[in-house]
Amino acid sequence: MRYALYCILLICSVNGRPVYGQKGAGSGHLPKDPSGYPAVFESYIRQALGLWKTPGISIVVVKDDNVVFKSGFGFANLETREPFTTSTLSICASTTKAMTAVCMGMLVDEGKIKWSDKVADVYPGFRLSDNYASAEITIKDLFTHNTGLGNADFLWILGFPLDTIIAKMRLLEPAYSFRSSFIYQNLMYMVAGEVIHHVSGKPWETFIRERLFAPLGMFHTYPTYSQSLKEPSHITPHYFGSDSAVRTIPYLEAKGIDAAGAVWSCAEDIQKWVRFMLDSAKTGSVRLLKPETYATLFKPQSIVTQEEFYPTARLTKPHWTTYGLGWFQEDYHSQMIQFHTGSLDGAVAIIGLVPESHFGVYIFGNLDHSELRHALMYKAMDLWCFQDNSRDWSRDFYDLYAAMHQESRKRQSAEDAKRVLNTKPSLSLVAYCGKFHNNVYGTAEIQLKGDTLWLKYPNNILVWLEHWNFDTFQGNFEHFWFDKSKVQFSLDEKGAVSRFEMGGIVYQKD
Repeated sequence: MRYALYCILLICSVNGRPVYGQKGAGSGHLPKDPSGYPAVFESYIRQALGLWKTPGISIVVVKDDNVVFKSGFGFANLETREPFTTSTLSICASTTKAMTAVCMGMLVDEGKIKWSDKVADVYPGFRLSDNYASAEITIKDLFTHNTGLGNADFLWILGFPLDTIIAKMRLLEPAYSFRSSFIYQNLMYMVAGEVIHHVSGKPWETFIRERLFAPLGMFHTYPTYSQSLKEPSHITPHYFGSDSAVRTIPYLEAKGIDAAGAVWSCAEDIQKWVRFMLDSAKTGSVRLLKPETYATLFKPQSIVTQEEFYPTARLTKPHWTTYGLGWFQEDYHSQMIQFHTGSLDGAVAIIGLVPESHFGVYIFGNLDHSELRHALMYKAMDLWCFQDNSRDWSRDFYDLYAAMHQESRKRQSAEDAKRVLNTKPSLSLVAYCGKFHNNVYGTAEIQLKGDTLWLKYPNNILVWLEHWNFDTFQGNFEHFWFDKSKVQFSLDEKGAVSRFEMGGIVYQKD
């Protein structure tokens, strides 16, 4: 399978060239001297920030081992008007995954583990419901999103401890057969962090701080939010409210996902990580990974399906989309791009590398899923790698995502149109109350407060229920940015409530 994949890559690099869209739809004249690029880029960023209503960003661009652009824009907090600077700490989120892969690579180089080692042999506490996958999953498989596991992020959202989450993984039904497809998820990276702990004798957060951040001089980068609190300046997450106004929301620390997405850093520090990854894992004269281990990080391991890749591909039109060890990959201007986004509630990040052009860009932002990050990544690549200023990625991606949002609203309206009006629940509201259980996700409780039903999940996640029709309610999360979901109750043969289903997860009445 991997031989065939490499053949595809080779054929594309020789015979293919992606279609980038119509020339002349872009952003203006490009100076012949690259020293003029920063001014062009800064002007572009300021214009794009207004279009996307993003409160603030910080960005750093590296070319040929030099920082050619580094700046902060806008506000870290829209309410207090605190500026977003290159020293403002922000969440790396899932761009952490590539850092965890480097940490595992260090242990491989030391002979303490092999990429081909079976996880079950190294970490006996690991097991999935698929016995074959449990026995065959290798250390490398932990990083490639193709083990058969679907997205079960609700486990860490509910606040279960890491060891509990890993134990519950054996209860999850496979979403597809082992190595046959690709579904992006976080749980396997959490396992990878525990393997690092088990093999090295040091918790992941200690290992990454001592073995990666310290050698790179990243003294303003922290493995977890709680450790970062010694610094005064942090972003505040933001989200679009129901009135389309940008609002601040509290940062909810995600427990347990450290190795998958917990690192906090700033533009001043993250440029050292970008340079490190472009310079074959060297810092100064010191090499932290062997050349062959460094190369393994960027080798395609999984083919990413169209459904699991970014919608941006509709415009960049790559010939292939793959995943390495903590890196999404595609072809762009006939060169291989290594990149990854990071997203947690109200905050985003993206890193993009063009190794052949010795180029890297990293962007932090503080608005939920602001895809301005993609636009600025491609625009920076266009400028410094390909001397092209013809494409207005900000407008093009904005229109793309606006159309997707509009299509989503149409689907929601079509569903709402099916609602049967003027119905009532089958029972009195108090009859829906009680404790409900799911083997994987634990206990939930329905409570009646006044004349409103409330659904309480672990980690104090609260959902108030608004009658929709018959025995179906609209679930409205207290954290409004969690969106909404239908809650459907079922009755048994005696007419009593027996279970409810929300988001495809079924809870049985205790």
